[in-house]
Amino acid sequence: MGDKANFLTVSADLPFGQARWCGVNDVTNLHMLSDHRDMSFGAAYGTYVKEVRIESRAVFVVDANSKIRHTEYVPVAGNEPDYEAALAVLRQLVG
Repeated sequence: MGDKANFLTVSADLPFGQARWCGVNDVTNLHMLSDHRDMSFGAAYGTYVKEVRIESRAVFVVDANSKIRHTEYVPVAGNEPDYEAALAVLRQLVG
């Protein structure tokens, strides 16, 4: 999608762990953000699992006006979201 979309990942991992994961998986076009310090993203977006202090897996597609156009919360740890559904919404937004 070139420069028409940005991809962000937010996790409770520390930045050095995120950087290590990107290096091991040859990821170069993803912005990694750490919610480790105060879990404010997770609290605001409903992904914070307080009992184990992690973020549950979720996907949000946000348009250029900061409006959330697609949301999926993955109910079972270890499962993957429906990436195709999110990509379909993204493709509609970027044309």
